[in-house]
Amino acid sequence: MSVEYKRIEHWIPLQKEAEEKMLAEFESGDYTVENPLVKVNAYLINPLSAVVLFKTKEETAVTIRVKGKTKAADIVHTFPKARTHILPVLGLYANYNNTVEITPYRGKTTSIQIELGDVCDQSVVEYIETTPEYFQDNIMLLTPAGSEKSIGVDFAGDIRFHLTALCVFDAKRLKNGNLLIGTDRLIKLPYYMSGLYEMSMVGKIYKEYRVPGAYHHDEFEMPDGNILCLTEDLRSETVEDMCVLLDRQTGEILKTWDYKKFLTPGEGQGLSYTDEDWFHNNAVWYDENTNSLTFSGRHIDSMVNIDFDSGELNWIIGDPETWPEHMQKYFFKPVGNNFEWQYEQHANLITPNGDVMCFDNHHNSTKVEAKKVLAHNNYSRGVRYKINTEDMTIEQVWQYGKDRGAEFFSPYICNVEYYNEGHYLVHSGGIAYDQDGQPSEALGAYAVQTGGRQEAITVEVVHNVKMFELKTNSNFYRAEKVKLYTQGNNLELGEGQILGSMGVTLEFDTEIPAEATGEMLPEDCNARVEDEMDKFTFFSRFMKGDLVMLMLENGDEVHRYYISTTSQPAKAMCCGSFLDSDDRNTRIGINKAGLSGTYDIRVIINDKKYETGIKIEC
Repeated sequence: MSVEYKRIEHWIPLQKEAEEKMLAEFESGDYTVENPLVKVNAYLINPLSAVVLFKTKEETAVTIRVKGKTKAADIVHTFPKARTHILPVLGLYANYNNTVEITPYRGKTTSIQIELGDVCDQSVVEYIETTPEYFQDNIMLLTPAGSEKSIGVDFAGDIRFHLTALCVFDAKRLKNGNLLIGTDRLIKLPYYMSGLYEMSMVGKIYKEYRVPGAYHHDEFEMPDGNILCLTEDLRSETVEDMCVLLDRQTGEILKTWDYKKFLTPGEGQGLSYTDEDWFHNNAVWYDENTNSLTFSGRHIDSMVNIDFDSGELNWIIGDPETWPEHMQKYFFKPVGNNFEWQYEQHANLITPNGDVMCFDNHHNSTKVEAKKVLAHNNYSRGVRYKINTEDMTIEQVWQYGKDRGAEFFSPYICNVEYYNEGHYLVHSGGIAYDQDGQPSEALGAYAVQTGGRQEAITVEVVHNVKMFELKTNSNFYRAEKVKLYTQGNNLELGEGQILGSMGVTLEFDTEIPAEATGEMLPEDCNARVEDEMDKFTFFSRFMKGDLVMLMLENGDEVHRYYISTTSQPAKAMCCGSFLDSDDRNTRIGINKAGLSGTYDIRVIINDKKYETGIKIEC
């Protein structure tokens, strides 16, 4: 058979199986605090973790201490009282014989060794500048933008957390202590994912929230626990221009915002604008004080605020140039000194006093081609604006990064975080250099593919004093400072839930005349199918310019899906993790929603139809 078939199981049933085997082994033995059962990477996707299991005669609290390479690097957590102890061990080192101390309350300490091999690439960390007194037992969690997967770095620059599942986009700590992050299940290139995972830091996935229009870029936990999720309509001609509110318990969509209802595509366009990606939404923020949503639109160089209930436009922060006259009333008038607009910004947020912050990529530094500023003369920065919605004025009250010039310039991705007044994080995650070592505007993998290199610089400042700087030799989408443990158990047993639903994949309406050859798809197409419970992905290689159509056929029932064989560098590529270095290689994802039965997969190349020998059950 010329086409390979592979069944891909979802992490949730795989983790259920692994957990049940672990618990069965635990119950079949006599495991005590002096002789615990130890399972490394118990949930399959965090190799720098383990679970220790034992029983005590009396109900007691237990403290776990992962010994650091220095005393200041110890990771310590005390678990609530119990007789049966199933405890996650977090913060292990790769390529190291880790010492873990287990201490019952007022009891004797038991030391165990957990030796790990080469399970993550420490060399991605170039340097770190901070102190253990400042950074304490936090880690800086970096999420993927390219070939690297999520890592968490301690004050010494050592990686203490790593996800081997390619979970992408923003990672947020939920109020219950769990992590919310995009799934590793790609629906559509370049980076539209099936939805969101809620998981523990040990890697156990409690819920997948599937989203019919896919997930991208950002999410937000509402005060009531429900989740805002950026999405789109997979069957429309535009992308990244919708947001939905997900029910936390069921995954049901409670409310939808379509940006075309309060903005007109084409108005206010910046230099990266395309008809398809007219807004390019990379952030959402809910402000409880004003009951409003703020969206960051990279391709209109603007942050847009709407009323949560009505969806009506309140205001726009951005350069009003290129916007029509009837929209000017929504813009602010700059006041004060040293004011500059932001361009192609990311990660907007509202501070407790109503100020607006973002990472100002400052890509192009203008909305007009003739005024464009190139990377070697440009800068990026974190910026904070004070706005007055009564008189519609705006004042720039803080910035960091401009003085660093091109070394801090990122044409894409990045974020800021507000910790407290004067205490901020600024993550310039998309720095690129060309093959000659000059600052570049290449996005993500394109820099490396053309002989250049990538970097990311993450900074924390306290009242304008730099207290932390981390540099990596790869791009990372966002940075988030978190603790490995939160108060409580940090691990709940039982099978996770797969919630929500998948959307129907866009089909090609036109029938392409093709001769049914009865022949197998040529070997040089390198084709394979990865089949999942709710979708499948067809990987293949074609010559540039070929007309290619994937066909699903069940008797007279036919579904057609166009496969593009032409490519060009994207104007926006916030996550290049799924791009192939060989642009002849293609992949197309088909959701099983809307399909029912058994389908033969066939492929049209130009005017000939080929067999694959693969059947898909839907």
